[in-house]
Amino acid sequence: MTTNLIITRMFSIATLLTLSACSTYHSYDDTDYMHHDYNHKEYEDRLPPHVHTNGQKLVLINPRVHAWGAYGEDGNLVRGGIATAGGVECPPDDGDEPTCRTSVGTFKIFSLGDDDCVSKIYPKPEGGGLMPYCMYFHNGEALHGSPDPTVIEANVSHGCVRMRIPDAAWMRNNFAEIGTTVKVLPYD
Repeated sequence: MTTNLIITRMFSIATLLTLSACSTYHSYDDTDYMHHDYNHKEYEDRLPPHVHTNGQKLVLINPRVHAWGAYGEDGNLVRGGIATAGGVECPPDDGDEPTCRTSVGTFKIFSLGDDDCVSKIYPKPEGGGLMPYCMYFHNGEALHGSPDPTVIEANVSHGCVRMRIPDAAWMRNNFAEIGTTVKVLPYD
């Protein structure tokens, strides 16, 4: 990569992280989902309409197509949307981390938060980045809401899966439970 491209990319990532940590948002109720100018069908079309779920609810994350899907116990897609997964490269403030990719595999949600969820780590050094409606599924990785400017069709997070705030609110309040399966597909 050229030096200018690296600097531009680092600036873009730093800007997104700043927006995520400094933006404000309001609390969303379930009806807000229908009031946003956002085409869920575009992202749902990137996912299979049916998957094998072993009779359990499943959240599927596909970082290749930047989409999440919520599948019911019958294996049918209930809802989908845009997902920003972890980046191949970490932002400069992460030190020696070789990658920030979201862990690939099958996990279970083990902790659920509300609209007041914040990061204990990012932005460094104090933390406090917005993570409304966090749903932790592996170590410090979570599905969570982020302000719209930081939910993009690119994998640039520190490892969490960013969703639009109303999508995360819907998932947290209407779909996810402790023990819900989260499957993160490979990046390649």
